[in-house]
Amino acid sequence: MLMSRKEFIKKTGKGALSAGALTFAGCADSDSIKTSPGGFGLAYKSKRLELKHAWTIARNTSQYKENVFVRLEKDGVFGLGEAAHNVRYGESLESTIETIKLAEPVLKTCNPWHFVDIHLKIKVLCKGQTAAKAALDMAILDWIGKKLGIPLYQFWGLDKQKAPQTTFSIGIDTPEIIRKKIQEAEPYPLLKIKMGKENDKEILETVRSVTDKTLRVDANEGWKDKEMAIRKVEWLAENGVDLVEQPMPAEMLEETAWVRERASIPIIADEAVKSAGDIPVLAQAYDGINIKIDKAGGLQESLRMIWMARSLNMKIMLGCMVASSLSITAAAHLSPAIDYPDLDGHLLISNDPFQGAKVKEGWLVLPDKPGIGVEGEF
Repeated sequence: MLMSRKEFIKKTGKGALSAGALTFAGCADSDSIKTSPGGFGLAYKSKRLELKHAWTIARNTSQYKENVFVRLEKDGVFGLGEAAHNVRYGESLESTIETIKLAEPVLKTCNPWHFVDIHLKIKVLCKGQTAAKAALDMAILDWIGKKLGIPLYQFWGLDKQKAPQTTFSIGIDTPEIIRKKIQEAEPYPLLKIKMGKENDKEILETVRSVTDKTLRVDANEGWKDKEMAIRKVEWLAENGVDLVEQPMPAEMLEETAWVRERASIPIIADEAVKSAGDIPVLAQAYDGINIKIDKAGGLQESLRMIWMARSLNMKIMLGCMVASSLSITAAAHLSPAIDYPDLDGHLLISNDPFQGAKVKEGWLVLPDKPGIGVEGEF
């Protein structure tokens, strides 16, 4: 039986449909989503993150990473972001800071609730420099979540119970140090092994001498010949590796497609993919993509990449740079929507200034606090 409007109001209460009565989930009242005129106040500074072990991949070796942290404040609420620049994409500490400065006029005059427009305005300020743009996008969405009183995974409509197990990464090193790293990674059931240099065989033999865990391998564009690449991929598959990331240089799309046609395990794009626009053409050469907030230019673009990859039936890895728990936790809020998390950058450093997402027996445990949900300061 249909109910009249008057009957509905009588049953549900007179105020149920009155102006301002509807509120966002988790908000104390509708006033919590109101803002005063003007945009954000901006603060930023760099901080050196010390690595527990030297971090070596096919391209280079690092003893530390110097990331830039940002804080956006408005109406007594602040949002935090982190930029982990990468030389592979033409970024430096200096260029990251300059890009943040360049964005300041946009931030000071913006309406925070128009975060899509803000993201697009900052995106076109300069070419590349996606780590800086990611930090600002992260901070804006942290502010949005805090203002609404809900965590980001809830803002995106995701179920935190679906967050998968993450891998723990083992960088290229001497056999002795590799064995030590694997012992330290005992709580993590999945390991990601860096390869792509002349000692691949030694690395795998060392790893297999101390563990029989499922492995994933990242060659970081290290194999330049397609015949060699397919031999390596199949050799890895025979030794308990369940996927290979970026076996060949990003520009070698045809050669990678040739390898993929013959490979018995998935081939995942990393350096070859930065944004959603890259994905359709990569579908011919890769089984999946590795999304990283810093190379995507933010959480908003990362979410677009997830839906684009899903539409093409591609697998999705969610990776990271070496970073603090701030950046890792921000990415972790997207993890219920992906297949393979590789969110361990904070586990590789000794002076993490934040506490956020936890890893228990490899499983990601997302915080329930509003926004990104981290504690700490830079």
